[in-house]
Amino acid sequence: MATSDLDEFIEHYHLALNEFFSGNPEPAKTLYSHREDASLANPFGPVTTGWKQVAETMERAASNYREGEATGFERAAKYVTEDLAYIVEVERFKAKVGGSEETVSGALRVTSILRREDGGWKILHRHADPITTARPAETVIQK
Repeated sequence: MATSDLDEFIEHYHLALNEFFSGNPEPAKTLYSHREDASLANPFGPVTTGWKQVAETMERAASNYREGEATGFERAAKYVTEDLAYIVEVERFKAKVGGSEETVSGALRVTSILRREDGGWKILHRHADPITTARPAETVIQK
């Protein structure tokens, strides 16, 4: 099966993330499913479901970044069917984060589930967290 349209979508997704790390969620929002089964799990809060909540969460998340950019994407896995696909990547970026005036480098472990909608691909679910290296088991304990 040809995946060129998916590869093109992922390229647009990466460009949208470049804007996201500058504080602009709008390009990424256009790539997301606007249906009620869309979901988002980002490093700044719990999982949200439904387009309205996902859009609000994306806006809040993007507001944590300023003057930044994506600096690289390391693909760990990709799987494609006719109507669904997923990619697992480490996204690298540099930005001013939170209230800091210092530009820092960061990385997120990201799983994106993509679905074909109305003849094109959309992001159905995104899970991003800062775990990009092995950690001891005790790090999952909440105190």
